[in-house]
Amino acid sequence: MNYISDILYWISTGLLVPVIVLLILLFGRALLLIGSFFGQYASLRKTDAVLRGKLDTLTADTLPALAAELPEGRSLAVDHIRRMLDARESPARMERLLADFEIAADKDLAVSKTLTKMGPMLGLMGTLIPMGPALVGLAAGDIASMAYNMQVAFATTVVGLFASAVGFITQQIKQRWYLQGMTDLEFVAGLLNEKRSKQ
Repeated sequence: MNYISDILYWISTGLLVPVIVLLILLFGRALLLIGSFFGQYASLRKTDAVLRGKLDTLTADTLPALAAELPEGRSLAVDHIRRMLDARESPARMERLLADFEIAADKDLAVSKTLTKMGPMLGLMGTLIPMGPALVGLAAGDIASMAYNMQVAFATTVVGLFASAVGFITQQIKQRWYLQGMTDLEFVAGLLNEKRSKQ
């Protein structure tokens, strides 16, 4: 039984370095996500107000003029609206563009989802693994070893929770952006279908 327990202890202790490396990578990815998120926010803020005004007054008759009035900027929804207007004669292509938008949105959300789920997992692993050596140090009277291991345990927890918080917040906000984008695309697709049925 002691032999099996020792094997488990060696395995868990051996996982500490990979867990710390992964947490450092997650932390770096979270910082990059914050930067790209604010870039997206700035771009959407410019295009969204203009797009809202155009779509609020849009009818099946004014659809042909929409392509020229769409705002410039990096917006997934605006890009797909342009492509839908180009494919207005093909309902199948419009359906595919709607599906492409969903796939692109899900792909963009993948990083946030990964951070949200992996941050707490790796943080908890990074907390629990050093606790074993810390308790051994405490039992042996080695306070310095115990303090070092507790420091590692707390640091990994904080980094994991930070990465998770960044992922959760960006995921919540981006999901709202993409839901609004999908609503706009479906509205334009409905008007295009209405215009085709009148012809």
